[in-house]
Amino acid sequence: MTRKERVLAAINQQPVDHVPAYFTTHFTKDKHFDQPAVEEHLRFFEAVNPDIQKIMNENLVPNYGPIAKPEDWACIPHLDRNAPFMQRQLDMMEKIYQRMDKDAFNIGTLHGTVASSIHPIEAHYGYEPVRELLCAHLRQNEAPVLEAMQRIIDGMTDLAKAYIELGMDGILYSSLGGERHYFTDEEFDKWIAPLDKQVMRAVKEAGGYVILHMCKTNVNFDRYKSYEGLYDITNWGVYEADLPLSEGRKRFPHGAIMGGLSNHLDAVICQGSKEEIEAEVQKVIAEAGKTGFILGTDCTIPTGVAYSQLRIATDYVKQI
Repeated sequence: MTRKERVLAAINQQPVDHVPAYFTTHFTKDKHFDQPAVEEHLRFFEAVNPDIQKIMNENLVPNYGPIAKPEDWACIPHLDRNAPFMQRQLDMMEKIYQRMDKDAFNIGTLHGTVASSIHPIEAHYGYEPVRELLCAHLRQNEAPVLEAMQRIIDGMTDLAKAYIELGMDGILYSSLGGERHYFTDEEFDKWIAPLDKQVMRAVKEAGGYVILHMCKTNVNFDRYKSYEGLYDITNWGVYEADLPLSEGRKRFPHGAIMGGLSNHLDAVICQGSKEEIEAEVQKVIAEAGKTGFILGTDCTIPTGVAYSQLRIATDYVKQI
């Protein structure tokens, strides 16, 4: 099997020659953009040899002006793939795609509704305060905030389509908002889910695959019930959200589930010996099974972890 065939078999819950594996990391800041990012992506793919090769996206929605009250969200313009930050991302992706192995399952990173909405002002407020600010502004005067979020997501939808047109097999859709301590279930259904599903539906209609990534703690996974049919692979914080793989498979029975390993800096995959990593991989696969499963981590591997650590896992899955 090629790496792409292996991932597609997992998605379709068909037998595989061995469990496919996926790892990704944030590169150092000097390798976030342009040609340095191109070269580091290719070095990572060659060093780790994952079945799923994901292109990172550090080209975030920029700051278009100060936002201190709901009405200030009007500063967010209409966005599409012609926005400079999106063009920079697509230019980098095209250069990577020209040189990356096409026998792998190749995807691009797509930041979801909540992440993309807070990116313009996150540096000003900090992560937790800006999450709380978004909730507060929507509750105070939802119209200008939702209109801005719609403009952002229209841009993300166009960017996602551009990924597929470029040749990517799909996207990793990073969804936030499922945490109970920010939005209520009703608020999530009203403000977040429709925008998330707009992007995911566009990818599916364009012929691409969607990995639904749900990270962070205290997530109410019931909120994603209505997303069924719009994703092909699900990935969540097994260790952060206390949802074991066995329970996650029941909750997300369609397509493949992905993960099983902790991504914390002190985790076995990051700091363990060869023997410890192999034992951890064997334990995870014993729990998840070999059908409809992709080995991976809760979320992104911390910057600076040796690529050779990850290669131990991608080599070992071929033996079991």
